[in-house]
Amino acid sequence: MIPHSDKKINKLKPGLYVVSTPIGNLRDISLRSLDILRDSDIILCEDTRLAQKILNKYDIKAKLISNHKFNEKRNLFKIVEILKKKKSVSIISDAGTPSISDPGNLIVLECIKNSIDIFPIPGPSAVTSAVSVSGFSEKYYFYGFFPEKQKNIKNDLEDLSKIDSSIVFFISPNKINKIIVHLKKYFAGRKILICREMTKVYEEYTRCEIDELENYESTLKGEITIVVSGKKKTENRSNNLEESDKKKIRSMINKNSVKDIVNMFHKEKNISKKKIYDFCIEAKK
Repeated sequence: MIPHSDKKINKLKPGLYVVSTPIGNLRDISLRSLDILRDSDIILCEDTRLAQKILNKYDIKAKLISNHKFNEKRNLFKIVEILKKKKSVSIISDAGTPSISDPGNLIVLECIKNSIDIFPIPGPSAVTSAVSVSGFSEKYYFYGFFPEKQKNIKNDLEDLSKIDSSIVFFISPNKINKIIVHLKKYFAGRKILICREMTKVYEEYTRCEIDELENYESTLKGEITIVVSGKKKTENRSNNLEESDKKKIRSMINKNSVKDIVNMFHKEKNISKKKIYDFCIEAKK
């Protein structure tokens, strides 16, 4: 049975629809996405064969135009002219959301220049899916795919190592061993989650300390999403009480509990609790 939304869209507004499609499991597509694709005049897609699998599964008949990284610049004029004729055009990628490490951004920018309406149709995302099961900080920086040149990789990772949040990378299976050495160098002491084939039959999640990462003996299959945890929190407590601190403690020692004094100085001065406690005991004598 083909699912339909409760409220059928009779006619789409003219414009570009950026439609998210499943990252693996075809059942993850939303009802609204199906309605949009079904009623679009044209669907732009990276690979017509992959797009046809989704359309066939849900009995959607639509005109497909190939739109990948090698021809999207050439397509721009033709697509904009179609949109200017008040047509509804959807764009999908092979998986996930177009324009996010996939073709789509060029046509979005061109639509903005030409005052053509753009509508986001949200759905599956490898980025948020990976972060949601990482157990790391909900604050994350999405990097995407690594550049080809080693110099660029090193420069980027050095900058990223200063960011105190989760960091999400995309990587192809045949390149992961080349990246591991850089991850261990720039993110030592952090944790990592390696997601492979998310939402598919053989999905796999590997969690470990980055320092424990080892090269894979055989080539992996399927797209890989990596999440690196934020910086490891380290205490940087001073072991030195200044004379002004000691004077203040002496004036407080008979009016406040040792516990209260310790907590206050530990919080305000970033001094170790043991050092404050030892001095409080000495001041009480």
